[in-house]
Amino acid sequence: MLANTLYLTFHGIGAPIVPPAEGELKYFVSPDVFRQTVDMLDGLEEQIRVQAHVTFDDGNLSDYVIGLPSLIEHNRKGIFFVLAGRIGQKGYLSAGQIREIAAAGMLIGTHGHDHVDWRRLDAAGAERELVTARRKIEDELGSPVTYASVPFGRFDRPLLRRLRALGYERVFTSSMSLALDNTWFCPRRSLTETFDPATGLMPLVGLDERVRSVAYAAARRLRYRW
Repeated sequence: MLANTLYLTFHGIGAPIVPPAEGELKYFVSPDVFRQTVDMLDGLEEQIRVQAHVTFDDGNLSDYVIGLPSLIEHNRKGIFFVLAGRIGQKGYLSAGQIREIAAAGMLIGTHGHDHVDWRRLDAAGAERELVTARRKIEDELGSPVTYASVPFGRFDRPLLRRLRALGYERVFTSSMSLALDNTWFCPRRSLTETFDPATGLMPLVGLDERVRSVAYAAARRLRYRW
């Protein structure tokens, strides 16, 4: 068995509207890089026999302005992970835009409330980030939110078990490998400003990477035991 599912993560497309936090600017890719990447996914799937998915973290406005139209043009679905505490703020998605994204057939997930490290939460913080944020997004959507994206990609065994207990159907991280088909724990590849899809996309799904990702999945399952 090989790992055959590639999740790509975009944090922002084009120039940021509001100043990003320290270290985040490198995760903003150009519109051309984003569109070229999406344009190449059909061919990648046909050639390598993998499943490729596009995800977005943080709920930046560019997800709606640039990301959504490109996905619709290519008849692809995306997963949009929203920060509940930034809904409606300058540079971020409004509640109406989130509903439009969902109405277009995309999935909406939670990225928490304030983009903090979920491993470091006290009881009140865990309630705010894992429960209240999810409920706020559900209230705006009018439908359940069952996918979660872990901020910074940082997790440990207690966090994964807590997310499992809260009934999340899938949890997404930034573990930089391929995912097994239909798995609960979904590692992703975060793309940065230096990414060139013409040369960088194919190596992400090479045979060695698909084999290595199976070993990583087994090691994670043994270590974290969620």
